[in-house]
Amino acid sequence: MKTKKTIFLIVILLIVIGVVIALVTKNGKGEEKSPEITEYTPQEEISSEQLRQTLVTLYFRNKETKELMPEARMLDSKLLLNNPYNELIKLLVDGPKNDSLEKLIPEGTNINNVEISKGIVHIDFSEEFTKVGNMGAEEESKIIYSIVNTLTELTEVSGVKILINGEENMCFEDGEIKFNDIFVRKTDSAI
Repeated sequence: MKTKKTIFLIVILLIVIGVVIALVTKNGKGEEKSPEITEYTPQEEISSEQLRQTLVTLYFRNKETKELMPEARMLDSKLLLNNPYNELIKLLVDGPKNDSLEKLIPEGTNINNVEISKGIVHIDFSEEFTKVGNMGAEEESKIIYSIVNTLTELTEVSGVKILINGEENMCFEDGEIKFNDIFVRKTDSAI
């Protein structure tokens, strides 16, 4: 409601300024111009749906460079009210909209639970999350940091703890990366 009042006040203020300028401006003969008042018609009203939109950043792998890249998305902020962390992970599981990017979370992975405690998001994935073959630590870390970078875009998130079917200290099937520790955002850009 405040937004509509603010827009209305701005429109009135613009009309008053326009009338004052028209009265003060003189034509070429030194005579004052008679004010021409025309009705102001806004080009487009902002819908309530547009007011609810918020920008989020998701991280996927670039198909060519194989580096993590951000993808910005506009979402209805109602989706993020109850458990924004779960919604962001669902978007990562679904994959990117940009054709030059690819998802990293393994196919068939389910999200069992997502919750935050003291700035750490605890994500409980199904065992399919660990089924990545022999990708090696470098590629596996991109899966992890796709999640970490996405969630740490939110100011209240400082790290991510990964569980598999409720169990801690699991790892990818090749044993390269273990989920013992809390993963925090790295400062270097190339992951």
